[in-house]
Amino acid sequence: MKKTNAIRWLERFRFPYELLPYTYDPEHLDVEHISASNNLDAAQVFKTLVCIGDKTGPVVAVIPGNKQLVLKNFAQLTGNKKVAMAPMKDLQTLTGYIRGGCSPLGMKKKFPVYIDKAALELACVYVNAGTRGLLFGMAPEDLATVAEGYFGDIAE
Repeated sequence: MKKTNAIRWLERFRFPYELLPYTYDPEHLDVEHISASNNLDAAQVFKTLVCIGDKTGPVVAVIPGNKQLVLKNFAQLTGNKKVAMAPMKDLQTLTGYIRGGCSPLGMKKKFPVYIDKAALELACVYVNAGTRGLLFGMAPEDLATVAEGYFGDIAE
């Protein structure tokens, strides 16, 4: 298995994690499909969304796959008046990752990471490991430490 920047980032820390490969299907990038094909609850598989704040620039949201980002809450939490999703055409330039393979760990630059507080209700959350077809799972508190992230009410 090819090491991604996210996996290299994980290896720098001593927190337990597991890698979960899955069959990538370009027709079904949604988390519901990925979670169902891996016998996981969609609430356990978190998606990484890159946004642009009007004051801070890029900020990263990590939210349950079965929820939507609440832009107003996210803006307030990040110290912005407004946030918008980063244009898909700019994702790789900003992060080094492509759609369907974006991880909150190991991006080209370190951006602030915010994790939806729903993660705290779970023993393990699964997040993209930096490439299509690979997730990593770990305790949400450990993810926050590794990502230097913050918890907040950002999804519904």
